[in-house]
Amino acid sequence: MIDFISTHLTDVIGYTASICLILGYMPQAIYTIRTHDTEGIALPTFLMMGLGGIFFAIQGLLLKNWPLFITNVITTVSSAIVFGIKIYNDYFKKK
Repeated sequence: MIDFISTHLTDVIGYTASICLILGYMPQAIYTIRTHDTEGIALPTFLMMGLGGIFFAIQGLLLKNWPLFITNVITTVSSAIVFGIKIYNDYFKKK
């Protein structure tokens, strides 16, 4: 019985963390996509967050931990979009 409760509690915590992370990422990604305003975004931050997301997604896939995998695929894609817009604004748009 304890294992059953522990397993379900772990799942609930994992899915709750996934929802929180996605909801934390999405406003910045949506704002950046809509406005293309990247003035206040640090390029190294989104590069490292994207790389971290890739590695966590791989870990989630290897462990068959679907909340970890799905969350990090979504946050990696969001980071990549913001990173791409930031690169465009900083290096191509100003030239």
